[in-house]
Amino acid sequence: MFLRTLATTACCTLLATAGLAQMSHQTGNIKPALQAEGQPLLSPSATADVTLNGKAVTIHYNSPRIKGRTVGVEVAPYGKIWRTGANPATTLITATNLKIGTLDVPAGTYTIYTLPNADQWLLIINKQTGQWGTEYSKNMDLGRTPMQAKTLPGSQENMSITFERTKGASTELHVKWATTDEYVKVEAQ
Repeated sequence: MFLRTLATTACCTLLATAGLAQMSHQTGNIKPALQAEGQPLLSPSATADVTLNGKAVTIHYNSPRIKGRTVGVEVAPYGKIWRTGANPATTLITATNLKIGTLDVPAGTYTIYTLPNADQWLLIINKQTGQWGTEYSKNMDLGRTPMQAKTLPGSQENMSITFERTKGASTELHVKWATTDEYVKVEAQ
């Protein structure tokens, strides 16, 4: 009787653990298998924030390193949706309605993706949130807007997202990596 109880308990524990692990994976709460517990992420978390007309606009992202790779080829490949960072999806939180490029973006929380191309990048504002960065659903797009490009004078190892040229209700959202500087105008509505 004792062995039967022990075997039943072991099976229940195993099934419960597997079920919880599957639920955590589905909700995006499971850490990548390659990240050792307690070790810093290879692409550390970063934040860009700005205040437009007294309202906060914040972007949470993880900053990958270029490590000798080429933007448009090995990283942020041309013609493919890019998570615009690393690890979890890059999150935009705005307390005010925004005009981002050609898009009207209501106050709320969104995911940012980009579609890099050799001639022009597109910034994608997506309504799905909380997912891992590689989980992209086109039918959840709020919209896409063209970005403008500049070439940085030197290579930037750490990918960054910044707000620049801020004045009153207006700023520029920049995505910089290697010698790439893609940006779009942002205005509080």
